Amino acid sequence: MFRSFGAWEIALILVIVLIIFGVGKLPQVGGAVGKAMRSFRKAQTGEDEKEEKAEAKKPEEDKTEKS
Repeated sequence: MFRSFGAWEIALILVIVLIIFGVGKLPQVGGAVGKAMRSFRKAQTGEDEKEEKAEAKKPEEDKTEKS
């Protein structure tokens, strides 16, 4: 059903994206897609959970140091 995309298919997709978003918005769209992909990869590997646990510990440590 699905096969790998060739050069013509990728070029057609890029032209459609340029028409829809325009040249000015393209860097913003690319940045948003990149952030989404990084977030997705972190969620898959479990790095996001490690960061949340580390952030949860930091405020507790700060409170004990100030007292």
